[in-house]
Amino acid sequence: MKKTKMLKKNYEFRAVLSKGKFFAEKEIEISILKNNKNLNLLGIAVGTKNGKAFQRNRVKRIIRECYTRLEGQVIEGYSIVILMNKKFCISDIKFSEVFIEMQKIFEKAGILKEEEKI
Repeated sequence: MKKTKMLKKNYEFRAVLSKGKFFAEKEIEISILKNNKNLNLLGIAVGTKNGKAFQRNRVKRIIRECYTRLEGQVIEGYSIVILMNKKFCISDIKFSEVFIEMQKIFEKAGILKEEEKI
């Protein structure tokens, strides 16, 4: 992750979740807040009721990799918190589905750069 730092403190997560715009899909929920910095801040949270520790860690790895693939297209200056939907079965998660959902949400939020057409 080049221009992205991780959110680690509870108050940072709370600020983004309370003041940011909320977008939801089937598997993931994302809250986005403008932070007026030259970098993005990323936080990933998966609730303990979603599954065992190894399953939650796998989901976090999948989400982190999806974000890494989209990172070059994301406009700088946002705090992003990605949550796992509590109602979704954690063992059924697939990389391709999460990637597509994350891309849809980022397009909806308007934080993806416009691609130059030749």
